[in-house]
Amino acid sequence: MTTKKTSAKPKTTAQSSKKEPAIMQKEDAPTIKVEENKNPEWEIKDRTYYTLGSKRPIITTIPGKHSTKRSLLWFDADKGHQRELRYATNQPSPFVDEQEGPVTLDHIIFRNGSLTVPAAKQNLQKLLSLYHPLKDKLYYEFDAVKNAGFDLEDIELEIDALNLARELDVDMLEAILRVEFGNKVSSMTSKELKRDALIYARRNPKTFISLAKDDNVQLRNIGVRAVEQGFIKLAQDQRSFSWSSTGRKLFTIPFDENPYSALAAWFKTDEGVEVFKNVEKRLK
Repeated sequence: MTTKKTSAKPKTTAQSSKKEPAIMQKEDAPTIKVEENKNPEWEIKDRTYYTLGSKRPIITTIPGKHSTKRSLLWFDADKGHQRELRYATNQPSPFVDEQEGPVTLDHIIFRNGSLTVPAAKQNLQKLLSLYHPLKDKLYYEFDAVKNAGFDLEDIELEIDALNLARELDVDMLEAILRVEFGNKVSSMTSKELKRDALIYARRNPKTFISLAKDDNVQLRNIGVRAVEQGFIKLAQDQRSFSWSSTGRKLFTIPFDENPYSALAAWFKTDEGVEVFKNVEKRLK
């Protein structure tokens, strides 16, 4: 019995190779665009508003609806046009185009400079916090976190000013206080100068630090002391300075300028430096 041999057919390339899944290249991966949330999440809470300025009037009324005399419009960038605003106590939205049916209007009144709006009045809160054109012009919303930051800055500035007042010598303190108290400082003792400088630094920290960094303040003080002690003479018409001993004119004061400010600036010139050194030695 003969066995019939069958020859196996060669496998084609298509049959022999398995189809591999396509590998997505990094550059072919789909890009997912995450849009930034431009409008922060609105928090439902009680809110308080204050009128701007140091004065707190008994009654301040701001417009609660649009009129020809008082515009109350808000530009909607998404819609591309202005939208009319109106405070209606029985409507959930401050926008007129979103209000339906009869409306109950009410006044928006600040009493003694403040207005507290409870969380239940979301329509009024959003009108005042988000859309009203007078926000940050006539009134502002109280923000405890922001105010804490401002308070911290003020306290740190006050500490810096007080530390600076403790470090400065008596002559510099006299120069700074002379700006505020004038010639009165000439009769003050060193302890009085230090005390008043600390008080001034605490009450006006920003001004105190600014004066302490101003070179002209010290020069101006030396000029005042030189005139008070009779080394330099200021003309009666306050138009020039001269040496008291010889009467020689030092320089002419520019028109409409404070004499001692002009003297402080002149001390920085080539001619004025020599006079300044002379005066400084006499004052010691």
